[in-house]
Amino acid sequence: MEAPPGSSKKPLWTEEFSVHAADDRYVLRRQFTKFLTLTSFGMLVGNGWIYVKSLLDARTRGAALPRAVIASSAEVPVGGVKLFRYPTPQDPCILVRSAGAQLVAYSQKCTHLSCAVVYSSENHRLECPCHQGYFSIQTGRVLQGPPPRPLPRIVIEERDGQIFATGIQIQEEGA
Repeated sequence: MEAPPGSSKKPLWTEEFSVHAADDRYVLRRQFTKFLTLTSFGMLVGNGWIYVKSLLDARTRGAALPRAVIASSAEVPVGGVKLFRYPTPQDPCILVRSAGAQLVAYSQKCTHLSCAVVYSSENHRLECPCHQGYFSIQTGRVLQGPPPRPLPRIVIEERDGQIFATGIQIQEEGA
């Protein structure tokens, strides 16, 4: 009930409602613990999802990859480049016919942050323009920059005037 006008007594609700505005800006231990618990649970769920996804990817990684036509041999001159997608439409790749007329193909996703790598004919290497990562055109190994591992190599073969992609080689850092 409200105090009668002219009375100096505080309203009853202020005594029952014990939160003071000055104390409202501080975080209580209970609130902080609740926040940490919910955040930890969210991280646990996220890590669980990554683990399950890696198990599913490992199961499909052992499956045979399709044989796909990339281009005709005439389409890629010496020093030329052909972009294609293998093994799925979401996997960009790059095919290069180097100065020695050798064909090499790699995943076009940088192993650092998945930026697209491009062929630099004047430097004779694959370059990631995002963070200045450089890869060897012969082996796909890291020459410079932040990429942690070599580019995955696309296994290709040239037969009857056609260039085919037949698989993917995941290379180790020391290779």
